[in-house]
Amino acid sequence: MKIMRISGLFSLLLLLAACVTINIYFPAAQAEEAAERIVDDILGKPQSDSEKSTDKKGAALEQPFYQYLASQTLDFLVPSAQAAQPDFNASSPAVRKLQASMKSRNSALLPHYNSGAVGFTRDAMIAIHDAGAISLKDRNKVQGLISDENKDRSDLYRAIADANGHPEWEPEIRSTFARTWVEKASGGWWYQNAKGAWVQK
Repeated sequence: MKIMRISGLFSLLLLLAACVTINIYFPAAQAEEAAERIVDDILGKPQSDSEKSTDKKGAALEQPFYQYLASQTLDFLVPSAQAAQPDFNASSPAVRKLQASMKSRNSALLPHYNSGAVGFTRDAMIAIHDAGAISLKDRNKVQGLISDENKDRSDLYRAIADANGHPEWEPEIRSTFARTWVEKASGGWWYQNAKGAWVQK
């Protein structure tokens, strides 16, 4: 009987330790939502009401009863676990400043995305895709735009990681944005696939 109690206590401690460990991982879903909001704002694509909010109540109702019961039991046993969930911060003053800078630059980059001259790279930056689509007199200007944009993009990914107190998240944030830029790109725009080859959307 005593062994069973010790075994049960040990199992509970393992469960608690597992919950604490889970909370330190990169919050991919929250990062993806933040990236979508930021990219939509920069590219001037307002989200629909259905994209802005998700019906969490409805999602909870669709959950099987045993999962709901397990979730409630865990919340009761480990009330601090929910409070310790990472609150992904993507709206620090530094992030907002970079986002505004990129948004104002987007109108100058838009014709070059549309012509195929500039495209999204696989590392969440931009680069010249077709130099022939840029007139000689505009090449230096476009190169300057690309340079400024890439600096802001690098600073943005770093600023988001720093705002969350996890500078080690920067590669995951960059990767999340790389996917989001492509998802939000308009039809006809160019981007690099995972192998670095240019593909038209």
